[in-house]
Amino acid sequence: MDSRVAVVSGGGTGIGAAVAGVLASDGYDVLIVGRRGDVLTDAAARISFDCGRADAVTAVTADLTDPNQLDRVLAVLGGRTVDVVVNNAGGYLGGDTGTPAGIAAHWRANLDANVLTAVLLTEALRPALRRPGGRVILVSSIAAQRGGGGAYSAAKAALHGWAYDLAAQLGPEQITVNVVSPGYVAETEFFGDRMTAEGHAKRVAATLVGRAGLPDDIAEAVRYLASPAAGYVTGQVLGVNGGSVLGR
Repeated sequence: MDSRVAVVSGGGTGIGAAVAGVLASDGYDVLIVGRRGDVLTDAAARISFDCGRADAVTAVTADLTDPNQLDRVLAVLGGRTVDVVVNNAGGYLGGDTGTPAGIAAHWRANLDANVLTAVLLTEALRPALRRPGGRVILVSSIAAQRGGGGAYSAAKAALHGWAYDLAAQLGPEQITVNVVSPGYVAETEFFGDRMTAEGHAKRVAATLVGRAGLPDDIAEAVRYLASPAAGYVTGQVLGVNGGSVLGR
């Protein structure tokens, strides 16, 4: 039997690297995809070493907003069947919103980074998904459910609607599609240098469990959705936010 294959976008740091780590430790051959080749290469070497399997993780440098670069992922796959796709690429992109042109650029950048990356990668890999048993997992944000992030919130919310459609399309082929929606997660690059001690404390106080999330918290949710145990779970949004937003 061929080894299982997982593809993780934005897999070089933070949540994406944690996801790649748990999947590699579960025996998957993992492709991590992103724009920063050096970061990806370092992550691939570190995760492969940690899980005790040489070349368990392979780095693929590609800008997933560019349709012409998707062939880089397909070339590395070499026709192998894909068991799990984790669309984690994205983030909050700022910009000049003082003019109509600036607003348009700001919204397009956030939609491209958070939605188009997921759509293009998933559609490129769709023919290769394992049937039955494939998994498509989208990483969203608490901002999609409660707002507060402007264009970023809207972009992440768009993933939810698309996930529902995709789940309906792929369900008859026994492929599941789900969303993981993280709350505040520390130890990532998401906030850059924007996070303050006060901001951190405020976000922790908003949880019911009194702590920030960690990349491993999100990775474990992805691990579950990727597993056979979640074969009857599809078209769902799984909030992993410490109770900052209650399920609904």
